[in-house]
Amino acid sequence: MRHGRLLCLLLVITLFPLAAVLAQTLKPITLDDVWGRNAGTFAQKTVQGVNWMKTGGFYTAQEPGKVVKYNIVTGQPVDTLFDEKTAGQPISMDAYQLSADEQKLLITTQEEPIYRRSSRADFYVYDLKTNKLIPLSKNGKQQFATFSPDGQRVAFVRDNNLFVVDLTETSGRMGKETQLTTDGKRNEIINGAADWVYEEEFSMARAFEWSPDSKRLAWIRFDESRVPEYGMQLWGKLYPTEYRFKYPKAGEANSLVTVLIADATGAPDGVVRKVTVDTGAETDIYLPRIQWTNNASLLSIRRLNRLQNKIDLLHADAATGKTTTVLSETSPTYIDLDLTDDLAYLADNKSFLWTSERSGYKHIYRYDLSGKLLGAVTSGDFEVKDVLGVDAKTNVMYFTSAEVSPLERHLYRVGLDGKNKTRLTDASGTFAINFSPDFAYYLQYYGSAAAPQTVSVLQTVANKSSKSLRVIESNDALKARLKDYAIAPKRFFHFTTTEGTSLNGYMIRPIDFDSTKKHPVLMFVYGGPGSQQVVNSWESRDFFWYQTLVQKGYIIVCIDNRGTGSRGDAFRTVTYAQLGKYETQDQIEGAKYLGGLPYVDKSRIGIWGWSYGGYMSSLCMTVGADYFKTGIAVAPVTTWRFYDTIYTERYLKRPQENASGYDDNSPLTHAAKLKGNFLLIHGTGDDNVHFQNSIAFEDALIKAGKQFQSFYYPNRNHGIYGGNTRLHLYQMMTNFIEKNL
Repeated sequence: MRHGRLLCLLLVITLFPLAAVLAQTLKPITLDDVWGRNAGTFAQKTVQGVNWMKTGGFYTAQEPGKVVKYNIVTGQPVDTLFDEKTAGQPISMDAYQLSADEQKLLITTQEEPIYRRSSRADFYVYDLKTNKLIPLSKNGKQQFATFSPDGQRVAFVRDNNLFVVDLTETSGRMGKETQLTTDGKRNEIINGAADWVYEEEFSMARAFEWSPDSKRLAWIRFDESRVPEYGMQLWGKLYPTEYRFKYPKAGEANSLVTVLIADATGAPDGVVRKVTVDTGAETDIYLPRIQWTNNASLLSIRRLNRLQNKIDLLHADAATGKTTTVLSETSPTYIDLDLTDDLAYLADNKSFLWTSERSGYKHIYRYDLSGKLLGAVTSGDFEVKDVLGVDAKTNVMYFTSAEVSPLERHLYRVGLDGKNKTRLTDASGTFAINFSPDFAYYLQYYGSAAAPQTVSVLQTVANKSSKSLRVIESNDALKARLKDYAIAPKRFFHFTTTEGTSLNGYMIRPIDFDSTKKHPVLMFVYGGPGSQQVVNSWESRDFFWYQTLVQKGYIIVCIDNRGTGSRGDAFRTVTYAQLGKYETQDQIEGAKYLGGLPYVDKSRIGIWGWSYGGYMSSLCMTVGADYFKTGIAVAPVTTWRFYDTIYTERYLKRPQENASGYDDNSPLTHAAKLKGNFLLIHGTGDDNVHFQNSIAFEDALIKAGKQFQSFYYPNRNHGIYGGNTRLHLYQMMTNFIEKNL
């Protein structure tokens, strides 16, 4: 043991001068390289826009002005399905969809963003047989245009109403537009599109679904007439304009939601026949997903109560609207939803997969259609992260999990009976997977903290490890470029708090790090429920901003506090009903731990965060003022009373039921405790975390006689970007850190 320690010391002594020389000879990183004129310097290439084809190992991809068909094995283009130059009319393609029968394309043009996941656009239909390009509609821009499964129709939303366009060329129906709803009205009634809070918190923008036989459309109707409006002033003209939209703050009224089903084939008499689905007598509920089973007469609906601690799976008869409750689950805290993959109906038409945390970790269970549990497909003290699907030919399921480590993601295969689980990825790091519909091939996106992403094509082999076919993107050019710069790596660590909790973190130290000197530390925090920042994966922009600070002698540290994800239900839900309490304690514990390291100057520890992280940095600068010299809060929540119903009440219950949970850990409550250097930043056009949060905190700080700095970005939303905005923001934060830490 003594010899080993001596060898380590000799290595440090020997390598330190070399590190100092390397730091001087390699190029420094500048903010221009990250956010300015040279912002592409460290950009990681990836593979996007891949649409698998059903037949024989082909996929399509969008290239500038084109949709190209590729052979998955060779990577060679075999056909150009669409080319703007030969389209017959001038259009500029933003995106595309391929119909299920692979005979038509739906081209998106002139797209205008609305909120995080919504937009409106002009759509065109391109027939691959006739090479004809026609506008989907000439009556105004559309939202969420979607092919029916048979490719004969397209449904879309316009002006809060739902429409269907017939694409068949028989009986003069080509292009006929049928309006399924007529009651849509801004800030009152929405048909087939989600309201603001569903879009933001349930990751759902389109709220309609085609039946498997293409004969019916099911949709959610939102009556948001009783939801209070929030108004944002938009600056720029002689008089500012006001943008008003429905935003239910915690404890306020939500939209009333209804599920309807209509015949989408077009009745001869022109009458649209609709069925209203019975979703129960309680109306203060959420319906976060509707989904057709493999049976075209059976619609599934997920129903949540207002506090989100009970979820029901309903099956609805499409002809009558009558429902049966198939499955119910409750939680003493809240149901942690992953609505992208928590329900899958199997090809046997007799069973489905459902994810649950009943064991303390997210796992996959199999049920028959009546709701009878057939067995667990996965189990253990680890979390399943993504359910990737089931290969019906082999009855095996693919998924990713954090079994190896909460810091990593790996691909697994397992039988539907839970047997023969096999790990298919070996290297340390993070894997993301995109399977072909027949599960014969998949794209593998692999990266780690030490290396940028590699995108490969692999072929599945029954009962064996997958076969690697080729690398699509290696990022070799970026890897070579990185060798010219002084890049300080992430170093993962963990420590135990005084309460006995083990927390994970990473640290970035200067390349010429001298352990005999005292260094200032800047901590980064997000810390929100289920989130995770300490992951063995490649990072982009902020990682390289941190390099500019590391070059100046700062140490960067990030710690995932209690409440964050991938470590099970108990670790995550300890913050229930008291957001901010344990998270702040853990960040303070992190500062105390760092302050005890021989190479850290405990009088120069700072912290910064954005959104939930801004909430955390605000609390650390007040409740934890004795441990943090400097803090920056970007777009922070400062009282959960100002935030939306779905997110806030999931973790805090309603303010009417838990007032102390809202106020005890609000930065507004603790404004008088501020001691250090504090910078508050917000965009005035933030539709998510309202500018109101920073105004209220600023007012509380003024009343408490506290000096601080603030900066507001006109009309910028929660992301604070556009033009040179990000460069301006990060230059300002850099200047503040250099001056005050």
